[in-house]
Amino acid sequence: MLKKTTKTLAATPAASSRCRSAAAWLVGAACGLAAFGGAALAPSEANAQEILLTGPLAGAGAVHELRLYRKGRVEFSPTATFTLLDEYLRQIMVGARINYNITDFLAVGVWGGFSPEALKLEAGLVDKIQSVNDDRKADNAALLQMNQQPDVQDRLTSLNVGSDFQDQLGSIDWIIAPQVTFVPFRGKIALFQSIYIDTDFYFFAGPAIAGVTERADCSGPTSTLEGGCSSERPSGQVDEDGESIPVPNAETFPMASRIAIAPTFGLGFTFYVNRWNALGFEWRAVPFARNTGGFDNHGTGPDGEFPDQQVNSDDRDLKLNQMLSVSWNFYIPFDYQVTE
Repeated sequence: MLKKTTKTLAATPAASSRCRSAAAWLVGAACGLAAFGGAALAPSEANAQEILLTGPLAGAGAVHELRLYRKGRVEFSPTATFTLLDEYLRQIMVGARINYNITDFLAVGVWGGFSPEALKLEAGLVDKIQSVNDDRKADNAALLQMNQQPDVQDRLTSLNVGSDFQDQLGSIDWIIAPQVTFVPFRGKIALFQSIYIDTDFYFFAGPAIAGVTERADCSGPTSTLEGGCSSERPSGQVDEDGESIPVPNAETFPMASRIAIAPTFGLGFTFYVNRWNALGFEWRAVPFARNTGGFDNHGTGPDGEFPDQQVNSDDRDLKLNQMLSVSWNFYIPFDYQVTE
């Protein structure tokens, strides 16, 4: 009797690996075909669905219960104003601003300030010029004792720099400026991600009237008899009446006041502390020509760009006259309006 035997063949490792590779290839091919088919069937453009609001929100505004800090209120703001980029004299002006806010974005008003003598501070350059001037005076005095005239350089300098340089510096004594204020931006500023302050950003412009003190007009050594520069140091010459003719600028030059009219413009920030007061910062420019150092700068030569041995309006240079103001603002009535 014959018996059937069954032989079981065990799969080798190489065969098993080939099976797994084939299976992975088939799965990858299927996924690639599915992705290609999905891309081919996808629409070419994506359109957002329009949502139509109905009920109480239909046509509603984007902002509700907006605080109108300015509208219909009078703003009174004491200010301290600091001049910027001064050559010789830094000034602090004490003043105030009064505005009536017609709307929350438009106001009309006036700003003004004055600078007392105690708040006119000399820059470091003044001390350096005065030191050189003292040396020049000592040299001139030694020459006069020997009955000699100062050299040409000293005579030219004597017309420009007086005995005390700080006494001939030009200054802005006061300013009054009616202005219109436009407030295009408002919002909130976050401090430390926990404190939020209402604020606005504004522009303003208008005319300005300024009181200016400058060195008085005077002429050089050839014109000392009529409007010449003051002095107490004799030149050794006499006029037709036998009176001594002084050398210009041995002592302090006389000063004179005048009125300057100019435009003014600038921008500012307001930070509202509570319902009826705020902190303000403002940059202002008042461009007009003035002679800040009391020098003989112009008047002769091509385009009048060379000294002419006279000090007058020709020697004024256009200055932007920039200022920075800090203010504490009060609003009347004490409560603001709120939109619906």
